[in-house]
Amino acid sequence: MSETQGHLHAPTDAAVRRALRRARDGAALDVTEAAVLLSARGAHLDELLAAAGTVRDAHLAAEGRTGVVTYSRKVFIPLTRLCRDRCHYCTFATVPHRVPAAFLERDEVLAIAREGAAAGCKEALFTLGDRPEERWPQAREWLDARGYSSTVDYLRSVAVAVLEETGLLPHLNPGVLSWEEFQRLKPVSPSMGMMLETTATRLWSEQGGPHYGSPDKEPAVRLQVLTDAGRVGVPFTTGILIGIGENLTERAESLLAIRRSSRQYGHIQEVIVQNFRAKPDTAMRGMPDADLHELAATVAVARLLLSPGVSVQAPPNLIGEEHELLLRAGIDDWGGVSPITPDHVNPERPWPHIDALAARTGAAGFALRERLTVYPRYVRAGAPWIDLRVAGHVAALAESDGLAREGAIPIGSDWQEPDGGLESSGRTDLHTSIDTEGRTEDRRTDFDNVYGDWDELPVIAAPERLDGDVRAGLKLAESDPAALLDEANSFAALALFTAEGPALEELAKLADQLRARVVGDDITYVVNRNINFSNVCYAGCRFCAFAQRERDADAFRLSAEEVADRAQEAHEAGATEVCIQGGIDPRLPVTGYADLVRAIKARVPSMHVHAFSPMEIVSGAAKAGVSVEEWLTDLRDAGLDTIPGTAAEILDDEVRWVLTKGKLPAKTWIEVVSTAHRLGIRSSSTMMYGHVDHPGHWLGHLRTLARIQDDTGGFTEFVPLPFVHRSAPIYLAGLARPGPTLRDNRAVHAMARLALHGRIPNIQCSWVKLGDEGTAHMLRGGANDLGGTLMEETISRMAGSEHGSARTVEQLERIAASVGRRARERTTTYLHS
Repeated sequence: MSETQGHLHAPTDAAVRRALRRARDGAALDVTEAAVLLSARGAHLDELLAAAGTVRDAHLAAEGRTGVVTYSRKVFIPLTRLCRDRCHYCTFATVPHRVPAAFLERDEVLAIAREGAAAGCKEALFTLGDRPEERWPQAREWLDARGYSSTVDYLRSVAVAVLEETGLLPHLNPGVLSWEEFQRLKPVSPSMGMMLETTATRLWSEQGGPHYGSPDKEPAVRLQVLTDAGRVGVPFTTGILIGIGENLTERAESLLAIRRSSRQYGHIQEVIVQNFRAKPDTAMRGMPDADLHELAATVAVARLLLSPGVSVQAPPNLIGEEHELLLRAGIDDWGGVSPITPDHVNPERPWPHIDALAARTGAAGFALRERLTVYPRYVRAGAPWIDLRVAGHVAALAESDGLAREGAIPIGSDWQEPDGGLESSGRTDLHTSIDTEGRTEDRRTDFDNVYGDWDELPVIAAPERLDGDVRAGLKLAESDPAALLDEANSFAALALFTAEGPALEELAKLADQLRARVVGDDITYVVNRNINFSNVCYAGCRFCAFAQRERDADAFRLSAEEVADRAQEAHEAGATEVCIQGGIDPRLPVTGYADLVRAIKARVPSMHVHAFSPMEIVSGAAKAGVSVEEWLTDLRDAGLDTIPGTAAEILDDEVRWVLTKGKLPAKTWIEVVSTAHRLGIRSSSTMMYGHVDHPGHWLGHLRTLARIQDDTGGFTEFVPLPFVHRSAPIYLAGLARPGPTLRDNRAVHAMARLALHGRIPNIQCSWVKLGDEGTAHMLRGGANDLGGTLMEETISRMAGSEHGSARTVEQLERIAASVGRRARERTTTYLHS
């Protein structure tokens, strides 16, 4: 064994025996122990395989398919063999003059798919090179000539065609995808995949390495793909390629990286352990093939390391006659097997005949059953894993246990949005009964699994409290408050964010003096109504107590007609604005958001529609298959006036991962609100604080908002939102603080006034989260706005806010009077009403 393939020093027999004992005992293995086990041979290998087999059998029992090994009957569609990467072992990727055309035409794709359907296939495996248009002009010209903006755009189109014309289920392998691209492709494919291959950066960065010169093979880039697939909730296939120059520690690190992603999101459905096979006409043609005992040891270690519920697969056409060895090693799936198309990645290795594969599997004591491209656990779960638009296609081919239905023949059916709009259903009186009856239970019934593995969440350390820079910070706050956001003044700003006692009082005094100079003494408010049109949501944000599953007791939906009814009631009560937000409801059709706006405008033409968070906007655009700019333009044309700058939480992806599983990356939030501003759609800006964050995050958040405002000028106000903890999942799981303290609230509101000076003139305080007394404190320390009357509010109330869901104008006037100031009605955009 070479130094790159193994250890610099082979592990001792005692080390192997110790690691085997821990494996047999079910102990969690670290990277060193995993690497030691990867070297097991002879009798030690037999022991390793036995331990892995036991874990595999437990996995099968837990999945409800004891003694069953699966495979997928597929047809292989090589959409394009052009690629911008230059992997030194690959014969799939080629150059333009060696292929008839840059891409298969739509009719060619459908011809392959129809042949597969006729042969009993249920999966259409799309394999293609990474972004060939970025390297090859021929690929760019081909796409442009047919009206496609990118390879991903064309892939989406032909996936829809396959669903509609043949009924085969697309499994998409387009390589590296962004979060936004996953959003676009999920509605047309029940599963996707990308081999991680290795996390050994040196194999990519060093000249002569197998991935040198291949931008998409950088391990950090590929790990981000796993993360983004999890954020979007895509059942995902990944794996490692062994024998390409990695050492055993690097191989173990690759498996552990996959395990981390799987535990965080629960989206990894299978891990392929593939052995390198040298091919002629490649730079690595002289490398030795990975030994099959090495493959068996790697499969066994993968089975021991990976999370329960994750299948382990080895391609049956790359293992010669060693099927029994791999079954002993712990595989429970043979992957995709095609009765009609070759393995275009390994064309020299034909697929085994399915009857022969069944016989070999049976000889080892297992039954062979067909599955779909998406694994049974995700089929049974449905939403949020299976998009509503492909759910019918999946159901047509699935048994009740989630495996493929025997004898099912794929038949093309329309790929379309849900029919019609939302109908009112569920607990539609929640907006009033939340104040009298409360929520049915303190948490969702799927609390233990919908939010991911709580144990995998990082603990975010706060910076040390700084005392020495308080004086300097106060001096700067008085002379040049906006300079508190400068990098050079970070210590001073952090000192003020953590100020206590006399320093906090001085900070609030300076903020209030600045408020008086900038906006005067009037305390403004808008007469408005919140209307949450649905709380059905499967996003699984860990801070959110509002979201419900469709079958939960507190779930509800409102029809466009009922939303319009409530808008008319609000108008008759004097409201000038309705604020519309909801969960990411899979049953909301593409036109649903615009339908809500049109219904309101048709009923009350003068009503200002302040609607849809950046998360809703991104989801709606992805569902429609259009850009955010196109989608917002359509909404603006339908009557949308402004958008709420919610879903910001903390604009730091470390915090966002903990709060939301990274559902909306900070970069995407920024792009959405910036695009809205450029289209003339103004927005509020917000920050939710007091959970797993610290003052360093608050400072970074304000800096981000300042940069956006400098660029667009589109923010109307800043609204600090104290975290309401009582029913928030992340608090119930013991990870979050019980919201901010009064000190935190005062410091955040005062610093917002000072640091955003010259950029955002209005600082709003949330009475629904702070209560009347807390609101009065903020009005004495820099805030000038009370928000709205609301009339109804369920998001904070579902989280456990105790301050009601409505305020009359008279009540808001009393809050203003309590601090010796006058209340004045305004419009949404802060004009005199």
